[in-house]
Amino acid sequence: MTTRQADVLVIGGGIAGIVAALELLRGGQRVILVDRDTRERFGGLARWAFGGMALVGTPLQARLKIADTPERALADWLRFGELDPGERWPVAWARHYAERSRADVHDWLVAAGVRFMPAVNWVERGRHGDGNSLPRYHIVWGTSLALTTTLIDALAQADRGGRLERLHGHRVDTLELHDRRVCGAWACDEASGARTYIDAPVVVLASGGINGSHDQVRANWPRARPQPARMLNGASPLADGVLHHWAAKALAARLTHVGEMWNYAAGIEHPYPHFPGHGLSLIPCKSALWLDHRGRRIGPEPLVTGFDTHWLCQRVAQQAQPWTWQLMNRRIALREFAISGAEHNARIRDRQWLHFLAETLFGNARLLRQMQRESRQFLVADTLAELAARMNELTASLDVDAQQLQATVDAFDANFARGARLENDAQLRLIRHARQWGADRLRTCKPAPLQRRGAGPYIAVQVQLITRKSLGGLCTDLGSRVLDASDTPIAGLYCVGEAAGFGGGGACGKRSLEGTFLPGCILTARAAARSILAGG
Repeated sequence: MTTRQADVLVIGGGIAGIVAALELLRGGQRVILVDRDTRERFGGLARWAFGGMALVGTPLQARLKIADTPERALADWLRFGELDPGERWPVAWARHYAERSRADVHDWLVAAGVRFMPAVNWVERGRHGDGNSLPRYHIVWGTSLALTTTLIDALAQADRGGRLERLHGHRVDTLELHDRRVCGAWACDEASGARTYIDAPVVVLASGGINGSHDQVRANWPRARPQPARMLNGASPLADGVLHHWAAKALAARLTHVGEMWNYAAGIEHPYPHFPGHGLSLIPCKSALWLDHRGRRIGPEPLVTGFDTHWLCQRVAQQAQPWTWQLMNRRIALREFAISGAEHNARIRDRQWLHFLAETLFGNARLLRQMQRESRQFLVADTLAELAARMNELTASLDVDAQQLQATVDAFDANFARGARLENDAQLRLIRHARQWGADRLRTCKPAPLQRRGAGPYIAVQVQLITRKSLGGLCTDLGSRVLDASDTPIAGLYCVGEAAGFGGGGACGKRSLEGTFLPGCILTARAAARSILAGG
């Protein structure tokens, strides 16, 4: 056994942990950061994330004549997330986000050298206009990988005099108490089993959520909501919630809204998985038909992405099989098919502006070729009958009847035979609405028949629900101090990022306005550092 000492112990090497450590180092503190992952993967899930951020009242919004305000953002947030007005801390953190995301996230990152792309996307609009009432989704130029490496570089620059010690490949399993105050923790080297005691009067939990553990996901899944028989993992097996439950049991910390999750409805198997069950989250094509396992269009309200991800996940989970199909043609796929994350957005990740513009304007044939080569769930055929056969071959079934698939497509295409004045399809209405905003118009096809001459071949992608983020966690005040059941701070203990439900144990409620997670990590981490440095 060895002993190490610091002013502050930060547990977790994701964005929240990095930001907390960075701000504490800048404040003159000695910090030990313990991370379960390897040194090469420092930064956690953010290294592979896309890098979208919901930000309020930015210069880019003003340049695009988007008249956003904290008041309008908060109204959208509370309505769409269905937050209970009586829940003090989640509502307080939602208000803090709306009021401070410009100064404490956008301006802070820009000062650090992070840049954003010159467009703001309009996501999570709500099925009935009850989501984002205007565009807020800003994309980091270089994806979240650039964000991560920029902050890691800043961490190194702030480490003057060797005041930062990083322990990678270590798991914290127990916190230490003295006179009812957290005063350190025990860490275990997962390779050797050697144990280290870390003596620190302040501990910051930045250990992520529960959604990397399917056991935890299923144990906390709300009973009233349908649950699919199989899911992919879009988080990390290291996000298992062990410290959540330890703090709740041993310290009487308040753990809330653990059953609220931000999953995605269209995942595919990662061709080169980092761990068992690893999945990639597609950005589903708005113009694709979303079909059940038999090749029938899911309805009566069609499934269309970009409006209500929470609802999409519930509809997919209700289906008879744990997979559904996205059916499109090559014309649609060229413009709309995309995969979330840094790995499959190389033009943005590597900041290749001209190549990015070319693929946006003329289609991403490179990605389609890659998926056809690497993914067994990405099927291509010249005819619908051939596609039905390939779909059945993949599932080892006779579920998809070629005539049924043909009838499904014929029924959709009939809208165009009648002319635009007589079409009556909810998906077409949503597509036309999405195309009213310029940034989304570039990535959304003008409505046309699937069987349009020259638009082929046909493509079917088998997708399933993929886990991603926990929306619940340990309840915290606006200083990121962990609270007990009586709303009293637990001395010496702070919680940030996903472990804190992005503030207050569940600031997003039941739904996110999308892009609230990276900013939520930064906001809660900076709040914790301010509180610690002020002696809170």
